[in-house]
Formats: sequence, C-alpha cells, structure tokens
Amino acid sequence: MRTSAFAAVAVLAGSVLAACGSGSGSAGGNTGGGDVESAKVAFLMPDLASTRYELQDKPLFEARMKELCPTCEVIYQNADSDAAKQQQQADSALAQGVKAIVLDPVDSAAAATIVKSAQSQQVPVIAYDRPIPATPADYYISFDNEKIGQMIAQSLVDHLKAEKAEGGILEVNGSPTDAAAGLIKKGIHSAVDPSGFKLLAEYDTPDWQPEKAQTWVSGQITQFKDQIVGVVAANDGTGGGSIAAFKAAGVKVPPVTGNDAEVAAAQRIIAGDQYNTISKPIKIVATASANVAWEFMQGKKPAGKTTLYNTPSELFVPTVVTKENIKEVLFDSGIMKAADVCAGDYAKGCDELGIK
Repeated sequence: MRTSAFAAVAVLAGSVLAACGSGSGSAGGNTGGGDVESAKVAFLMPDLASTRYELQDKPLFEARMKELCPTCEVIYQNADSDAAKQQQQADSALAQGVKAIVLDPVDSAAAATIVKSAQSQQVPVIAYDRPIPATPADYYISFDNEKIGQMIAQSLVDHLKAEKAEGGILEVNGSPTDAAAGLIKKGIHSAVDPSGFKLLAEYDTPDWQPEKAQTWVSGQITQFKDQIVGVVAANDGTGGGSIAAFKAAGVKVPPVTGNDAEVAAAQRIIAGDQYNTISKPIKIVATASANVAWEFMQGKKPAGKTTLYNTPSELFVPTVVTKENIKEVLFDSGIMKAADVCAGDYAKGCDELGIK
C-alpha cells in the first residue's frame, strides 16, 4: 500500500511538469475569458472539526497553485459545517469571477445547487475529498473512501482475531450528509459484516463532531459494558471521541480505528490508545486538485482515471497505519516530524519505536 501511495506521487509529478509547460491557453466561456494568468480559483472546505483543512489542505493547495500560476489568486473559505454558509461562500466566489471552484461539500446533496449554479456560468467544479452524487461535478479527486472503510475495519478485525477476542464491535460512522462518509460506511460493513464479530450498534455522527461521537459511545458503554471488544470509527476525530468516552467511564480502551493520520491520532497510536489510522497524504490530493483546476482554468478538459457518480475521477489508494509501521509510513517518509509529535508524554513512546 505504501508503494501505491508513492507511485501516486510519481504520477502527480509527471502531471506537474505537463501543467507547468502548458502555458495560459485559451478556452470558451467563462473559463477561458480574460487573463488566465491573473485568474481566481475558489477553494471551499467543509468544516473545522477536522484540523487537516486549515493545517494541510489549504496551505498545500495554495502552494501548488502558486507554482502553477504565481499571479493567480486563491479564494479560501471554510463553511464550519454550515451548508447554507457554504452556499453563500460559493455565490460570493462566483460573483468575484472565479475561473474554477474546488469544493469539499458540507452536505453532498445540498452541494448540487452549487454545482448547477457554477456550471450555468461555465465555471467548472472539482469535487474534493467528498463526492456530489446528485449532480455530477466536472471532476472528482479523493482517496478511495470505500477502500478506506474496508481497510480500517479489516485491520481491526484481523487484530481482534489474532488476539482471540470475544464480543462485539461498535461502529461510529461519519456525517449522514457526507457522501464520502457513506462510502466509508459501506467499506466498513464489507469487513465487519462477515467477520464473525457481532455489530452491537452503529451511529452516524452529525457533522463528524467528536463530542457527539463521545456522547453516543458513552451510552453504548453503559449498555454493553465489557461486550465491546473494538470500535470502528470513521475518522480520527470520531476515534478520539470514542477513546475519550472509555477513559471518562474509567474502563479499558479497546482497539479503536481512525482515518486522516492527524497528529493527535499519531500520538494516540504511539501511546497505545488508538489502534490504527489511515495515511492519505493530503499533498497528493491537494496537488492533484490544483493541477486539475489549472487545466480547467486554461480551457482544457482533463480526463479522469475512472468514473464515480458519472463524474471523471481520480481516486488514490491510502495506507493503514498502526504502531508497527507508524515510524516508516509517517516519519521516515517525511509526512510527520518527530518534533511535532513526540513532545511531553509522548517522548518515551517515540523513543521505544525509534522515532527521532
């Protein structure tokens, strides 16, 4: 899986060279009018519950766009889990004359209105991370979300079987308004349902809020007690909330999954509180979306590697991270720095794993 991720980076490097040498080009409609070298592109992210958008996606996308078009302007907005606010942000971006919109939707169904509005003005929309099933965007870039769900759940199931665990599993899914969460959920079920472990209960976490995941898991601890031998959480935030619920209840934390490889998740894995996460280097999708946006801004129509929801798509394969491979996947690769993770209470765990 690690090889696949690095292969994806290599593919992107080729597309970078192609994009850099393509010039400004020309195109029909709004995407080709005016001076593309001083064009604007909108980068609209969905929430603040996941720290990645402010700390990784935004700066990485901006950096790649600056390489491709030093004089272009990135209009960045975060909707903070408010679909109506994201609609207003998209409308504002269109009013400012953006040549393309990169959109990670708060609500995948509601985002269809944004797509229709933009396309009516000949502004292409690149769905980012989360798909927009109802109305096809012009392009979709993400990691394979169904595969992510399958991978984190199968990793947990294999671990529980190796430990000869007996009991059931809780499933903490993502937001019910996020189509990517639905794909992750589907992937989780593909591993859990035939596993032989009973699915005790599952929950769709509104807006991916860790606090809501914690509250729900707390209730399940009261109901099922020591029957719970594992928790499949759809991302690091809900995983962290699940772990907090067990600690607050004063009971042993069972193996808990995650997804996104946030710094806090890496620290929990090093400390033994979280079993796994998913490394999906944000640079891969941020760079790819900037490359595709730049092509659209020049009036080109990039071809997808596959199709999902009738949308040309490019889906990258991520890597499962556990304590056994965290040093290699996150630190030796340069994705994370020991200085950012190994301070304070985590220094000893990092030393034991050889993370320096």
